[in-house]
Amino acid sequence: MDFFSTQNILVHIPLGVGGYDLSWIEAVGTVAGLLCIWLASLEKIINYFFGLINVTLFAVIFFQIQLYASLLLQLFFFVANVYGWYAWSRQNAAQEAELKIRWLPLPKALGWGAACVLGIGLMTLYIDPVFAFLTHIAVSMMQGMGLHVVMPQLQPDAFPFWDSCMMVLSIVAMILMTRKYVENWLLWVVINVISVMIFARQGVYAMSLEYVILTLIALNGSRLWIQSAREHGSRALSS
Repeated sequence: MDFFSTQNILVHIPLGVGGYDLSWIEAVGTVAGLLCIWLASLEKIINYFFGLINVTLFAVIFFQIQLYASLLLQLFFFVANVYGWYAWSRQNAAQEAELKIRWLPLPKALGWGAACVLGIGLMTLYIDPVFAFLTHIAVSMMQGMGLHVVMPQLQPDAFPFWDSCMMVLSIVAMILMTRKYVENWLLWVVINVISVMIFARQGVYAMSLEYVILTLIALNGSRLWIQSAREHGSRALSS
């Protein structure tokens, strides 16, 4: 069984025009991603193990379907998962987790908000040349590793603004998650809602359904982390 091939089909899903062929690698990667988000909402450090599986398998998928810029984004997420695992595992002198779930201080929240607005604006204007540049870097790196890849012919982005929102907000949300800030879940809700709409608009109904599930998990994560941040704040005031 060539598990890592996107041509190795697990099941045909009768959704949309012609249905959708779900490969083994995509199925396992998707389940790992769902487990990662669900466990993160419960503040379980093992979420990063499943996160590493998810981004690794998705990087392999993006390599096969020639989405090299998306492949590079998975490399960022891989590093972020490794860092998150380290940051969440650190303990203080009382053998308690050093990082506590909390809200961003107002100055930091305003700073991240401004960075998001600026990043989304710039990416919307320059998304095609940026992804072409990232793709060129990825292809050059893989060619340097001896892989036989060629530069794909890139088409203009179908949804420049919404695609930019997803990319910029995903990077920021991942960073905030590694530091246990509640706002990461609020961003994931926004990202997932955008994803549901775009994938449905493009007729990729299986992926749209997946992001409906992710939206529900992110909403639950928001609820749990807000409650936890409130409890930690109460303890800080009473101590």
